[in-house]
Amino acid sequence: MVITAQLPQPREGFRPGGPGSGRRRAMLWLCPFLLTFAVCGYGLTDALLGRDELVTWDVVGRDTGRILAMLRNVDAVHGTYYLLMHGWVAVFGDSVVSLRLPSLLSVAGAAAVVSLLGDRLFGYRAGILAGILLALVPAVSRYGQEARGYAVVMLAVALATLLLLRALDEPRSIRRWAAYALGLAFAGLLHLIALSVVLAHACLLAARARADRSLWWKSALVLVTAAVCVAPVAVLGRSQVRRQLYWVPEPGGWELVSLVRDAFASVLCAGVLITLALLARSPRRAPLVLCGTWALLPPVLVWAASHGEVSYFRDVYVLFTLPAWALLAGAGLAAACRSWKGAVALTVALGVLALPDQRQMRQPFEHDAPVPLDYAAAAGVVERLHRPGDAVVYDRADTWQLDGGVRYYLPRALRMRDVFRARTAAQIDDLYTPECAVPARCLRGERRIWLLTQGPGFPFGAIAPAQANALQAGYSVSMSRQVTGMTVSLLERRNGK
Repeated sequence: MVITAQLPQPREGFRPGGPGSGRRRAMLWLCPFLLTFAVCGYGLTDALLGRDELVTWDVVGRDTGRILAMLRNVDAVHGTYYLLMHGWVAVFGDSVVSLRLPSLLSVAGAAAVVSLLGDRLFGYRAGILAGILLALVPAVSRYGQEARGYAVVMLAVALATLLLLRALDEPRSIRRWAAYALGLAFAGLLHLIALSVVLAHACLLAARARADRSLWWKSALVLVTAAVCVAPVAVLGRSQVRRQLYWVPEPGGWELVSLVRDAFASVLCAGVLITLALLARSPRRAPLVLCGTWALLPPVLVWAASHGEVSYFRDVYVLFTLPAWALLAGAGLAAACRSWKGAVALTVALGVLALPDQRQMRQPFEHDAPVPLDYAAAAGVVERLHRPGDAVVYDRADTWQLDGGVRYYLPRALRMRDVFRARTAAQIDDLYTPECAVPARCLRGERRIWLLTQGPGFPFGAIAPAQANALQAGYSVSMSRQVTGMTVSLLERRNGK
């Protein structure tokens, strides 16, 4: 059977220029946008900032030159997101709402773009259902409420796919091909693994090139342009990958199946959307091939690439495949339910059944799961009992961003000398804080020192032995309080020391 790549021209229930077409067209993208914004925005500040979000806060607060200098050493693959957020924070501040709002707007935008894509590929009803289904996926809420770039990547990939279809509408339009090239490059600059969507795009382009051979050189030019744009990030990222992903385990065979499931953050939603996707129908094969390869090939590619020197096997890295699953599920739901009432009823039922998973995404420590750390409570203890001249020691032995978490939730005007910090991470253009080589020499006779450590128990046992010895030689614990995942201790200098 010959696969034709001609895209559906008529849209179900929509004729451009017809009566009410403007309103229906607006409803197509506006309803999913507003629904996603409402669903994912609910409880936006319920969860404390997680470790990765604290990295975002730390980095974007530096000046542009410092950010660029840091990217030469670490985290280059997130550099585009950091630079965008640096500009955002400069205008809107660094509150929890401000830090997370770009991600929320991105998932809402992704739902709107998915609806536009679904309209083009499977018809009006399938399109609007696809956007609504995407809004109900718990992972969309999870990363729509996180100050990291994964939600923006999802939007960028969906938008690049829409720009490809627009370019194929008018293959002679240089402007449309340029827009697609820029969209693809932007997705790659946000996250290199997102460029694996090119495999799905290539399937569509190859099929269309049978009828229009000029598409070969046009698509090749687009890919070369995108590759040139992302090459510096790819080179830097490759040199930094061992340092950043050393902790990710190599996956086995079952993990490939679980990766697709975990990307939804819900077994229920994964099962329902995948089942609906299997029901997807289209008079043309191209939409099914495009969405199917978009949904399946990136996880397979990530799994295969994770059997080398470094593993890239994280479900969040393939979050951008969720729009493809939503498109197929929307088409399947539209095919299974011939009436709007039936489709709406099933969608509402899915939303109700997914409520437990949605609530889980908004738990206070979800962004630091499975090791909860209550930075806000620890900061509250320090703020209530703080005195001028107090200093602080943070547990950095095995804890990532404990110091950043407490500093974020402390009032900005409350400043304490970080006793064992040699220099700030920003000063050395890195993410990690260097500490004093000889801790005893870093003490300056402070009368009171706050010691913040992970976990319960003896606080001196959580920090480096040399630091513990230096503190114990002159200080004793006058107060110690437990908060979730942490111990807040107050050390006071002994008389005569």
